[in-house]
Order: sequence, then structure tokens, then C-alpha cells
Amino acid sequence: MTKRLTVAQATIMFLKNQYIERDGVEEPYFGGCFGIFGHGNVAGLGQALQENPDFRYYQCRNEQSMVHTAVAYAKVKNRLGAFVCTTSIGPGATNMITGAALATINRLPVLLLPGDIFATREPNPVLQQLESAASQDISVNDCFKPVSKYWDRINRPEQLIYSLPEVMRVLTSQAEMGCVTLSMPQDVQTHAYDFPESLFQKRVWHVGRPRPDLVTLQKAAEWIKSAKKPVIVAGGGAIYSGATETLHQFASKTGIPVGETFAGKGAVRYDAPYSIGGLGATGTKYAIDVANQADLVIGIGTRYSDFTTASKSIFKNADVRFVNINISEFDAFKHAALPVIGDAKAVLEELAGLLGDFEVAAEYREHIAGINKAWDDEVTQIYAEGNSTVPPIDQAVVIGTLNSFMDDRDVMINASGSAPGDLHKLWRATDPKNFHLEYGYSCMGYEIAAGLGAKMADPTREVYVLCGDGGYLMNNHEIVTAIQEGVRFTILLLNNNGYASIGGLSESIGSERFGTMYKYRDDATGQLSGGFLPVDLAKNAESLGANVIRATDRASLENALAEAKNADRTTVIYIETSLYRTVKGYHAWWEVPIAEVSTSGTVQKAYETYRENKKTQRIFL
Repeated sequence: MTKRLTVAQATIMFLKNQYIERDGVEEPYFGGCFGIFGHGNVAGLGQALQENPDFRYYQCRNEQSMVHTAVAYAKVKNRLGAFVCTTSIGPGATNMITGAALATINRLPVLLLPGDIFATREPNPVLQQLESAASQDISVNDCFKPVSKYWDRINRPEQLIYSLPEVMRVLTSQAEMGCVTLSMPQDVQTHAYDFPESLFQKRVWHVGRPRPDLVTLQKAAEWIKSAKKPVIVAGGGAIYSGATETLHQFASKTGIPVGETFAGKGAVRYDAPYSIGGLGATGTKYAIDVANQADLVIGIGTRYSDFTTASKSIFKNADVRFVNINISEFDAFKHAALPVIGDAKAVLEELAGLLGDFEVAAEYREHIAGINKAWDDEVTQIYAEGNSTVPPIDQAVVIGTLNSFMDDRDVMINASGSAPGDLHKLWRATDPKNFHLEYGYSCMGYEIAAGLGAKMADPTREVYVLCGDGGYLMNNHEIVTAIQEGVRFTILLLNNNGYASIGGLSESIGSERFGTMYKYRDDATGQLSGGFLPVDLAKNAESLGANVIRATDRASLENALAEAKNADRTTVIYIETSLYRTVKGYHAWWEVPIAEVSTSGTVQKAYETYRENKKTQRIFL
């Protein structure tokens, strides 16, 4: 039996019949389609979406941000759900490349359907076409290849029959998921074909829990039993696998301390006696000390980014060994580790059985409980005081006020600026979804779009977006979409008149915040060193339809948060913060290369410090 449909109609009909299941819980895989129409998709996918209102279309304002929205949706869904994003050819398509890279780097699923040039080539060159003298079989959509986990171009209708199942295979693969790009020439989208009806039958994609190799797992148990100061590094995989309760039981029983990456923060509660908080270049001082002394590192669902390893300088014990529990073979072998390949929850359950009554030494357990309490006391002080009582308010006080106001299941979102480092150290995470920080790509402009996606993924949670002025100016468009769709969340817009994070980094390498503040050009010096620009971001947010509240101190911020929680639409709380007063770092390093030769004394001094820090790096083959 066959069904005559256009390629676009067949694509939508296939997608709306895809389901996903794990641990017996089944649900539709796709939440719908974000899109902006142009001549490359309006007559194909646009027409198909119009005919299929049960596969909901959402009108977005920016192609990059709609991919960010889709990624945040998938992150809250623990990668068990995704969105489709469609654009026209040319700039609409290439605007999605940043979002595609973010999705793949963070191992989060999203399906992109960019329009493409005519497969027949008859009207070439069409509007927005990139021509090549070397090949006619190329378009701007080829740019998606290096940032996609799967890429295909549908030049004939029958190719769709074989490509769509591959799309789903990759999107639901725990080890391979990321961005999937299905490039669709605008003429082929409208071509009809007699597709087999079996293509449109309901299909359930089972997400299993692969068990580890027993011999390898037994060796891992032996290594753990012989370790004196083991530490767990919990990454995003611990959360995506739903292993957080299992990890809690494992750490409670064994006493092995748990440090967290950016993606893994929230894998355990901040007040668990075995929790040492954020670990790495932006980690707590106690977590860094524990990592320095560890003789065994147990990575769970982490890819060991340079922030986690402090550019491979944080694990200082000469005899340190690594056991990596990961669904991905690629990540499991990092750092010359014993690779335990499998689902984090399944591995921890079986590993706990092999460990039996094993516990770390009592004095080590007591030490970890003590530093958990000591760091929490320090966080309390930082939240209460910041670094100064002089206006404007410190960013740390804003973070503390929000952290104290939020309920356990609420979601905080951030991605860029100086906030990620502060949040990694300070945030008291109470739920696996409480701390939503995109730091694989650390993409400015992710935050507001992500707030929309997170709220769509789980409307029962309050969502709070922390966004700096730099990120806001880059991508605030989806405030309009949130208003249109009646999706309510709260944005804390922190204005410090510049790029605080890069400004601080610039200072650390001796460049004295060059080009990082929002200032007029000084005619006398030729530099951007005049007065601050008179931009009113609060009025801008108000013009986009948001409810806007201005706050100036802790008391007014608390009132604003309470008001926003009861508002009938998305609210932006505007607050000015100090550009210079930030939370200090603690004895960890992040490698940023510094000029070997410079006429600047500050750069020369920074280079000498850099050379000393390089000596602390380790090579893990």
C-alpha cells in the first residue's frame, strides 16, 4: 500500500508518528516545529505544516535562537524529546549553524530542515545561492556538515524513505546524538511520490540502558577498593541517564565525594555531606583541593572539558588513575582511563553490588562532610555581603537573592559572561534541572531563547533566566515569541555596561580590559574609552512586550521576583550590577595563551605567570 504525498508532507507525517520510550514511559518524540518561512520552504514544509495542525508550528523571530530554544527543550527533557527547526535557503539556513554547533557540542538532539537550492538546477543561480566554479553540487547547507552528527540532502523523493529512519536513529542514540541536518531543496519539497504507508506507522524508539562489560567493571571495583582518596566527577550524563538518585545512594554508601561539572551540577544536592560542589577552574576551593590530592578519579558522564580539568592541571597526584563511566566510547577512553562503557544508572547499580560493604576511611568521609559545611558557610557570607555595600549591587548578591527565592524544582538558566563561574561555585542546586547552564559552547544569546524552551518542556516549573547586557543585546528576540505563545518566565537582566567576563580575562593577561566596555570613542586617544553609552535596555524589553520591573538593591529585587511570579506574561527584571566586583577564583588555572613578546609591562608579567602555570599541566595519554 502507498500514499501519494509531497516530500514535505511525507516528512511531517513521518515525524509526528515517532515516539520514544525509556523505562516503560512512552511519549511523542517531537514537540513540534519552530520555523521562519521564505522562498526555500514556504511552499513545501510551510504548506505541509499548515495541513498538519496536530504537529504544532511555532513562529520564531531569529533562526539561531529557535535552535537554542529547541536545545533547551531537549535538555530539560533529558534528551528524550526534541524539536524540528525549518528555514528558507541562504541566510535563514546559515543563521542556524551556531545553534547546530551548540547542540552537537552539548550532545543534545535537534532536527534542522533548511531549505536548499533547486535540485533540477534549471533556474540557477537562484536568489541567495552560493555559486561554486568547482562544483554544482554544493550550497551553504554544506556548512552544516562539521557541526552535524548526521547530514543528508534529499535530491529525489524516494531518498526520503531511507534517510528519515537514519535521522531518528541518530537523534535517539545516547552516544551519537546532537544536531541532525536534513537539507531539503525547495523544488523537491513540493514533488509528489507514492510513499509506502509503512513509513508512516507509529514507531517507538526504545532508549535502553546498556550494561557494562563485567570484567572491566570488576577491575573498576578493585581500583576503587584500593583507593585512599577517590573522587567522583559528575557530568551531564549522570543527569541525562536519570542516575541522580542512584548516584546519591552510591555516594552515601561509599562516602566517595562528588564534584560536579557545569553540565553535571544538580546531579547531587548541594547539602549532601559528600558533595564538594563545582569542580575545576571555576570550582570551589575545597573541591580543587580534593581533586589535587585524589588518587582515583571516577568520571560519570563527563567529557573532561578544560574547565573541568583546569586545563589538565587539577589532578596533581603523581599516581592518579581514572575510571570513566560513559555511554560514549569516545569519552570513556579519555585520560588513559579504565573505560566502563554503559548507561550511568545501570553501571552504578552493578558497581555498587561489586563493592559490597566498601566505604572510604572514616577520617576522609568526615573531612568531606566538614568541607561541605565550610563551603556552605562561605556561600552564605558571599550571598549576604558580596564584596561591597557600595552601589551598584554585586552580581553575587543578585545570584544569592535569586537562589534563596527559588523553589527546589525551579530552573535557573545561564550560558555566558562572568555569571557561569560565579554560579558554578556558589549555586545551591536542589534538583537535577535546577541548574541549567550551557557551557559546552558558552554561547552568548542562548539564555532568553532557552528560557522559552525550558518552560515549554516542563510548564510546571518556574523558569528564571540570568542574562547579561552583552548576551541580551545579541539575542533577545524570543521575548516576542514568549508573549505570542503565552509562555511565562522571568528574565533577570544584569547590566554592567560591558563584557565583564572577557574584561576580567583581559586584565589577567595584561591587556587592561581593552575593547570590553560599552563606551564612546575618545577623539583624543582614538580608543573606546569615553563615557558609557546611554542605552536603556529596560525600555527595549518593554517595547518587545515584556512586563518590566527595575530593581536596585536586594529588597527591591526580592519584591520584583515576587511580582514576576504572579505576572500574566514574561517579565524582565532590570538591575545594574558592578562591572569589577566578582567572586574570586580558588587556586585553579585555565589556559589562555599570552603574547610571548610585548611592549606592555602588564603583558610581560602575565606571560611569566603563564609559563609557571604551564609547568603544572599533565599529559594523560
